[in-house]
Amino acid sequence: MFADSHCHLNYKGLVEGQQEVLGRARARGVHAMLNIATREGEWDAVIATAERESDVWATVGIHPHEADQHPDVGTARLVERAQHPRVVGIGESGLDYFYDHSDRDRQRASFRAHIAAALETQLPLVVHTREAEDDTAEIMREEMGKGAYPAVIHCFTASGAFADIALELGCYISISGIVTFKNAKDLQQTAARLPLDRLLIETDAPFLAPVPHRGKTGEPAFVADTAAFLAQLRGESLDTLAAATAENFHVLFTKTRV
Repeated sequence: MFADSHCHLNYKGLVEGQQEVLGRARARGVHAMLNIATREGEWDAVIATAERESDVWATVGIHPHEADQHPDVGTARLVERAQHPRVVGIGESGLDYFYDHSDRDRQRASFRAHIAAALETQLPLVVHTREAEDDTAEIMREEMGKGAYPAVIHCFTASGAFADIALELGCYISISGIVTFKNAKDLQQTAARLPLDRLLIETDAPFLAPVPHRGKTGEPAFVADTAAFLAQLRGESLDTLAAATAENFHVLFTKTRV
């Protein structure tokens, strides 16, 4: 049984055939899916999917790409919406200096607001970081000084050094289909040594379909392919990796325990 710790079921490419997408995931043993929000305008739809589907949960958050468009979404609004029983995490939020779709100061302020919401609610922070390792680590460490909060680095593609910092801060690390790509040697080296009790798997669907589906629209069913590759990479049985990552998902996202 697999847990897809990060997908976007309400994005174009999945939402049009959402029931079929969910059916294919369940047929491959995916028993839990976390439907991630990236802008305020989609919160209602993301939550509605989680209300309708017993194996789907939701987050509320503002992606760093959207930070400029959401100057009024702060900690209080995140905390308020996070009271919903199907909302189990805060995010995704973080820093993206690769695309710089939003002002970096605005990204950093939004990130801190999300961290404060995670601290207040004790719901896990879902962190996006790209080409921003130093600032991400600095902000997370500074905010951790105000109190511990749970977090996961989603779709991990950063350096091994950043992985060590994330682990030191108590974070989980989620591996996506990128690990199956031929040019992902550095990521494969890091993924092979991550502690099993801090490891999650995800699709980031509809993006990043793993081999052998690369180039197709990603969907939660494909988390099984990422898991199979990762288990072989790490020298573990698929059953061991699947069970551990599913358990980690429910340990981190405590509201998913029913």
